[in-house]
Amino acid sequence: MQLLIYLLVYPILWFISILPFPIFYKVSDFIYYLLYYIIGYRKKMVYENLKRCFPEKSEEEILGIRKRFYKHMADLFMEMIKTLSMSQEEMKKRAKFHNTELLDEYAKQNKSVALLCGHYANYEWVLSLGQHIQHDGFGIYAPLSNKYFDKLIKKTRKKHGGTLVSRYETARLVLKNYKEQHLSLYGFVNDQSPQVSHTRYWREFFGTVVPVHTAAETLAKKFDMAIVFFCVKKIKRGYYETTIVNITDNPKQYKDFEITDIYTKMLEEEIRRKPEYYLWTHNRFKHRNKVPAEFQKATNPA
Repeated sequence: MQLLIYLLVYPILWFISILPFPIFYKVSDFIYYLLYYIIGYRKKMVYENLKRCFPEKSEEEILGIRKRFYKHMADLFMEMIKTLSMSQEEMKKRAKFHNTELLDEYAKQNKSVALLCGHYANYEWVLSLGQHIQHDGFGIYAPLSNKYFDKLIKKTRKKHGGTLVSRYETARLVLKNYKEQHLSLYGFVNDQSPQVSHTRYWREFFGTVVPVHTAAETLAKKFDMAIVFFCVKKIKRGYYETTIVNITDNPKQYKDFEITDIYTKMLEEEIRRKPEYYLWTHNRFKHRNKVPAEFQKATNPA
């Protein structure tokens, strides 16, 4: 069944990916109309997330952000498909990076790097950073249930300079590369809700206490990696610029979870600047009523 679905769907995806950009974005406009006006995909959740995070904004402002978000989400979905046929040259024109010199300096020190970012702007195209640096780039991801599409996405990302690694294999890979002194950069999209049973730390995110991932900080401390943040801007449709912001080259000097706090604050500031580019369809606050006593705060909304 998985193979049949792949054989039926893949030709459609490929055809969409080779469309010229003006036509390609017309299709995106149609996807937006379908999602927003016809299907109403998770509109209630997006609205509730925005109201929770921006209580100071008027109803008109919230609805405006929501509409712009759906336009962006349609673009994001289509741009993921576009990656199938994009050349490296085209990717370099549309996904630019600033301050790669910082990573060059870490390469001279033979220092591997943990890169932290959120589901903001086009978090898929940032894997093309591998074309611009000396480190071998690895993107940590959750494998797809369809093994044929999973193989396809890994092949596509590899073409643009990034190797996808299952989150279940990350610790093993980091240990192996550390022992072999393999210069590596690990990209963590670090803003989803972890399973409560595996959560070590809870903190505020937009005023609500939620569980947060801490694996990146833990691995960086254990294997002496530098830590950087990806600050992404959507310049215009189909064009993104990312600035690499240094967090620390010595994570061991920080208290437990202090780096996670720094990252979360930077992500929140990024989202506040242009909230329509964050992935609001995630149920980021679903565990807000399960906060352990030691992490509870009076400011945590119900």
